[in-house]
Parts: sequence; structure tokens; C-alpha cells
Amino acid sequence: MRTISIVCVVDVAGVLARNKMSGNHYLVDNNKVNGSTEEGTEVLKTKVSKGDKVVWVAQPLETESFASIEGILIDKDYCNPKKKYYEGTNVSYWVGIVKKDTDQHEIPYNLQFKVGSRAEEMLSSAIPTLVIIKEENPRGENQA
Repeated sequence: MRTISIVCVVDVAGVLARNKMSGNHYLVDNNKVNGSTEEGTEVLKTKVSKGDKVVWVAQPLETESFASIEGILIDKDYCNPKKKYYEGTNVSYWVGIVKKDTDQHEIPYNLQFKVGSRAEEMLSSAIPTLVIIKEENPRGENQA
């Protein structure tokens, strides 16, 4: 099992000025070496396997602004992320475990954000995916 972090960098000033998430947020993960693609875009394709822990967090581009992920819309049969908080803070992150392999291969999800002082939450129009790969030998053990 791996822990895969997905960071969503949010251009809060851009979101508030344009009143939309599109073109104003960028996703990266720590799994490019294992095949994740579309790094730095809104449609990140994160390679995962059954049992992997996926952690999502929002990071505002501007240091004195606010952005948080308020919801992750995904097929809960494959991953059921839960909101958590860093100890002693009101800074949130989301954690989900990849539950099973699939023949579908790509599991789309969508992110719902709270941005700046805006009262309404905002939904991204882009659809990133978890790309589930079946690991034939997940522990790297030699086969006889």
C-alpha cells in the first residue's frame, strides 16, 4: 500500500475575479514515477492500486487567501474519501482507500471547493481521474 498525495493549487484571486474554478486550479501528485499523467492540469490522472491511500489537499496560490476542498464526488464503490483536519487546526484534507481493482480502469471524480470569502461552494468543471491498475505482484516478491 502506498500513500499518494494529490495537491490542488488554487489561484484564489483568479477564481474570485472570474467566478469559476476552470483555468484557476492545478492538480499534482507524488506518483508521477509510477505513471500518473497530466500533472499541473485540472484533469490529473493519478495511478493507483487496490489498497493505496489517497490524500487530497487544497493549497491556495496566494499566501493570505483561503481555499479548501469541501467535497469529493466519486464512485464510493471504489474510494470513499473522508474529511479530516490537521491536529490543532481548522485546515482540512481528505483521505480515501482504493477499495478494489476494476476493468473500467479510470474512475472519474470531481472536487467541490470553498474559496476566499465566497459563501457558495464551487464545483470544478474539470474531471480528474484515479487510474486503477491491477498489480500482479504488489509486494515485489519473486515468483517461482
